[in-house]
Amino acid sequence: MSKIVILGAGHAGGSAAGFLKQYGFEGEIVLAGAEQIPPYQRPPLSKAWLKGETNENALQLRSSEFYAENNIDLRLGIAATAIDRTAKMVAFDDGTVEPYDYLVIATGSRARKLPLPGGDDDLLLELRTIPDAERLKQALGGGKRLAVIGGGYVGLEAAASARALGAEAVVIERMDRVLQRVASSTLSEFFTRRHTREGVIIRTGAEVVAVSGHSVTFADGEVLEAHAVLVGIGATANDELALQCGLECAEGIVVDLDARTSDTAIFAIGDVTRRPLPHYDVMHRLESVPNALEQAKRVACAITGRPAPQDEVPWFWSDQYDCKLQIAGLPFGASAQVVRGDSDTGSFAVFHLKDDRIVCVEAVNAAHSFMFGKQAIAKSSRVDAATLADESIPIKETLL
Repeated sequence: MSKIVILGAGHAGGSAAGFLKQYGFEGEIVLAGAEQIPPYQRPPLSKAWLKGETNENALQLRSSEFYAENNIDLRLGIAATAIDRTAKMVAFDDGTVEPYDYLVIATGSRARKLPLPGGDDDLLLELRTIPDAERLKQALGGGKRLAVIGGGYVGLEAAASARALGAEAVVIERMDRVLQRVASSTLSEFFTRRHTREGVIIRTGAEVVAVSGHSVTFADGEVLEAHAVLVGIGATANDELALQCGLECAEGIVVDLDARTSDTAIFAIGDVTRRPLPHYDVMHRLESVPNALEQAKRVACAITGRPAPQDEVPWFWSDQYDCKLQIAGLPFGASAQVVRGDSDTGSFAVFHLKDDRIVCVEAVNAAHSFMFGKQAIAKSSRVDAATLADESIPIKETLL
């Protein structure tokens, strides 16, 4: 009977184990993770956890009994140190060695470090795990100041939570606008206004030259003192094990649509992978829960012989204050943008078009536009840009 070893007990790894059992896999599964906590949801860490609205038990993907009842050997607090592809063995840092018939690498990603003086200060905060979130939570509250380096989604969500707890929040972004790497200028401007209205101080075009756990030094010599400094400047794939054993990598483990690596006995899923995106004909590394779940399903299907699931459109979300942002697709090759709705009302959508086809939609408090855009991307539907911008015309009537 086959044995599967899963390296990484995060959302991707935990979901893969669950889908394997759901799809009828009867062999042994070893699920090993470096954290001491069973697989859990991470998106609430920057929101509900910081505000004290959830706890460790509520975030767990499965009950503690699930693993034992389903012949899943859950090993926490250990990390793999080497993969021997010829012998099909994995070595761990506790001295144990496990054979495998199939190996699933779900080692995720880690926060990027600031390449600056003080960037290795142990007091600097990041937000990837429950212990990270708890450290940040303890640093927030009335009369305290949080400095956030990086104006991405995690940084903005943390700033919103800090304000909800009565702390001052300063977001520092070296580019010209927040979310510049990942969103349209319309979306950036909307969230800048929204955060400013809530009292967040946003500093763009700000060059940081040194940091510590309690201060940020700018190029002009100014020093910003803070009770805590959170660094949120992106993430790096944890692909070292794959590189060491000779798997193909390109800033992430290269996989096919079924999440299979260059070794047919080894799969990789989640943030650690560079995968094909069928709707765009490109290879890309995604960091999202939907991507982790899709790849976990694909691995489970490939191993158990089930038909592969339908190709999914990448999608993402972020909750800040009373704003629910939903994004479908990626703006690869987009040549035009169409705004439907009014950002001043707090309900609008930005459609990114390549010729007359939607390739991405960013929707704020506009679930109908999000779903329309997601379906249009999946079907490669053509739309009329002029009518798409006109809210008086039902959105389905914008299709050509």
